[in-house]
Amino acid sequence: MTLAQPLTSTVPRTLCLFTGTLAAFAGAERATATLANAFAARGHRVHVLSLWGHTPVFPLVPGVTHHAMFAERVAFRHHYLSIVRQLRRYVREHAIEVMIDVDPMLALYTVPATLGLPLQRIAWEHSTYASDLGRRARRWARALAARRYDAVVVLTQADRAAWQTHHPKAHAQFVTLPNPLGIAIPDAPPEHNDHEHDGEHCILAVGRLVPEKGFDRLIDAWARIAHDTCGWRVRIVGDGPLRASLLAQARDAGVSDSVEVLPAVADIAQHYARASIYCLPSRRESFGLVLIEAKAYALPVVAYAADAGPRALLHDEVDSLVVNDGDIEALARALFRLIGDAALRRKLGLAGYAHARDFRADAIAARWETLWNGGQATREGAR
Repeated sequence: MTLAQPLTSTVPRTLCLFTGTLAAFAGAERATATLANAFAARGHRVHVLSLWGHTPVFPLVPGVTHHAMFAERVAFRHHYLSIVRQLRRYVREHAIEVMIDVDPMLALYTVPATLGLPLQRIAWEHSTYASDLGRRARRWARALAARRYDAVVVLTQADRAAWQTHHPKAHAQFVTLPNPLGIAIPDAPPEHNDHEHDGEHCILAVGRLVPEKGFDRLIDAWARIAHDTCGWRVRIVGDGPLRASLLAQARDAGVSDSVEVLPAVADIAQHYARASIYCLPSRRESFGLVLIEAKAYALPVVAYAADAGPRALLHDEVDSLVVNDGDIEALARALFRLIGDAALRRKLGLAGYAHARDFRADAIAARWETLWNGGQATREGAR
């Protein structure tokens, strides 16, 4: 069955996912493209409207229309009125029925742009509630979404509880929906433990090269065990400002020959297929889509219990080894344990593979449809 064939009897809607950009290799961008494609596969008319970046880095199916307001990132506060006008014109010209803001911050544009228009508004939160990044505007935007939107979608039950606590008089319903898996699940769990790739086994980590992702902590842990793990290496895949410092850290720790930092790619599945262990050393992780992607390839996971996402997605000693946040020695011990136990790697990987099937894009898209078909969300014109 191809993506172009409708998979549901639901009445098709005209949807718009409003986002900052699709021109960056990041989790929210990947999730946006995946969900847009899944909606189109289910027969909906789908638009993705970006603030900037004309060329998405993740593929969109022919049933998805993409438009960007600006070619490059600009100082958006200086273009505020222009953005609001462009957004209102786009919504009216394309008769958008359901507006999904990929970040509640976008409510600052969407609310004035859609005043009086008969559509449903949904905010999609990709960060933990505690992660306001020190920005007052983010707190204002979240309050605006809670008051004026039909629904706010969050990634974990912990964040749903936080929204309910901070916005007890909200009009929006707060709904927990996981991000969809953006890569195809192999028909059978791949074999990682019975052979080596290019003579080596690989510990993989994927994400933006920023402090929150904690790749420096992985290198610290690896430096404690690297010399006792012949034939193993660490592969970090991602773009960001810390590339040079991570390479320097590996060099200073004497492990530069077994640590590589590779650029982000749209086809991330190739890296999962060639790895033997996945490591999530994040300091903050609202969901961790990479965990589901790794599980889809039957990779055992070693992770810090750093935030709501890993705690919700991982099951210690079932599909992963989870250690206390910030304990470098514990992370090193967990990695060393898996390196030395192929049977345990396979056991954890198989359990993760079974769990990943719950996150298939079509199943998640069907759950989204209940937000505008279930009778709880209302149109502004009917209030």
